[in-house]
Amino acid sequence: MTDRFAGRRIAVTGAAGGIGAAICASLLDQGARVHALDVKGLEALPAAVHTVEVDLTSEDSVVEAVRRLYATDDTPIDLVTCAGIVENDVAAEDMPMSLYDAVMGVNLRGVFMTCREFGRELLARGGGAIVNVASMSGNAVVNHPQRQSVYNTSKAGVSALTRSLAVEWGPRGVRVNAVSPGYVDTPLNALKKDMHDQWLAETVLGRFGTLREISGAVEYLLSEEAAFCCGTELLIDGGFSLR
Repeated sequence: MTDRFAGRRIAVTGAAGGIGAAICASLLDQGARVHALDVKGLEALPAAVHTVEVDLTSEDSVVEAVRRLYATDDTPIDLVTCAGIVENDVAAEDMPMSLYDAVMGVNLRGVFMTCREFGRELLARGGGAIVNVASMSGNAVVNHPQRQSVYNTSKAGVSALTRSLAVEWGPRGVRVNAVSPGYVDTPLNALKKDMHDQWLAETVLGRFGTLREISGAVEYLLSEEAAFCCGTELLIDGGFSLR
């Protein structure tokens, strides 16, 4: 354990997922007061993590979650947006708009609403840091063999949103940056073993990323070591995009 983030409050959305849970645990080990936000699965997180159920597709739910977090404590809350879903290999010509709306609703609309609500509070308190978890799929690659046009579009949107917010809020003390992972060893990844041989063959380092490697990148952008990072998108893909 360290005191790298001692005294800081940090909220993590998508906290019950593989990457989100790893970020929560790591931040907790480094002294942060961690607020874990997700729609379900929060009971599996360490007891010291403060959990808040929130539906990122509902504006009322997001607004209420932020209100509750500040109700009894005015300390600024930094933010990591880690929530995301993906369509399961659906051809664009067969894409139902209900699925399009579901993916975009969590991955882009949800990220915008979360940044807006937490960002508003940080601006009012003199600044802070936001890290959005985007993806190599947004700007660096088009994934294959799976088809995921909506997920890719949503993550490109997260990258653009990050840069736009960085320009708007950077001069006012709120740093906004992004981490864009490649294929990472998560429970979700494990469900797609039929594609692993191809993904690994096309990754220069020949392996998947680890949860610690992604959480470490997020922590860097949250830290004062990254004080000059503004609108940075840190691509961590093991060289997959170089092929």
